[in-house]
Amino acid sequence: MLTAALLGAWLAAVAGAQQATITVADGVYSEAQANRGAAAYEVACAGCHRADLSGNSGPALKEERFARVYAGKDLKTLYSKVADTMPRNTPGSLTTDVYLDVVAHMLKENGFKSGARELTADALEAIRVVPGQPKPAPPVGDFSYVDVVGCLTAGPGHTWMLTRASEPVAAVASAPAPAAPKDGPPGTQTFQLLDAMAYAPDDRKGQTIYVRGLLIKLAGEPRMTISTFETVSPTCRD
Repeated sequence: MLTAALLGAWLAAVAGAQQATITVADGVYSEAQANRGAAAYEVACAGCHRADLSGNSGPALKEERFARVYAGKDLKTLYSKVADTMPRNTPGSLTTDVYLDVVAHMLKENGFKSGARELTADALEAIRVVPGQPKPAPPVGDFSYVDVVGCLTAGPGHTWMLTRASEPVAAVASAPAPAAPKDGPPGTQTFQLLDAMAYAPDDRKGQTIYVRGLLIKLAGEPRMTISTFETVSPTCRD
C-alpha cells in the first residue's frame, strides 16, 4: 500500500500532468476564426490601433507592448481587456464570439500559428500568453506592397527610375525606412517610378532613396507606384 507521503506525491504528479501548460503558441485558434476576427477588427478596432496593430490613439497590440502587458498571464486577461474596453465608444457591445474572433486575429498578428479548433471562452483561463514572434512577411508578387532602396536616376521621356535598387521586400507598415547603405548601391534591380514628379525628383537626383509602394511586374520594365519617398543618403556611391 502507498504511504500517505507517497500517495500525496503521486497525486501531485498526476495533477501536474493534467494541468500541463498550454500556451498561445500551441495553435489555440483556427484560421477561419482569425479571418473573421480580422474583419471585425477592421471595423471596430483599427481606427484606434491601426490595421497592423501598431497603435495610434490606442496602444499597440503587438510586439514589445504585447509581451510587456500580457506575457505570463492567462489568455482570459487579454480577452477581458478587449471585451471590456473595445470598441472605444461602445465597449462590450460585441458578442462573445466576435471578441474571441478578434483575439484570434491578434494572436495571428503576433506570429502565433493557427490550429484545428476554434478558441472558446471556457478555454481562456487554461491558456498562457507568451511573447509573440514576428509575423512572416508575405511573398512578393505582382501588385505586392513593397520596400525598395536604390539610386534616383532620370530616365527617358521625362521618366524617373530607381536604379541599382535592392530586391523588393514585402512592406511592414510599422517598420522604419532602412539605413543608408554603407558600401555603395544596394542591388541590381531597376524600377520605373510612376508618380515621382510629385516628390520634386530634380532636387534628389543622384541620391539614395527609399521607396514604399505597389510593385507592378511588367515584363522587362518593372514599375512602382509611390506612397513613401525618403532620402536615406545624399549620394549614391559607385
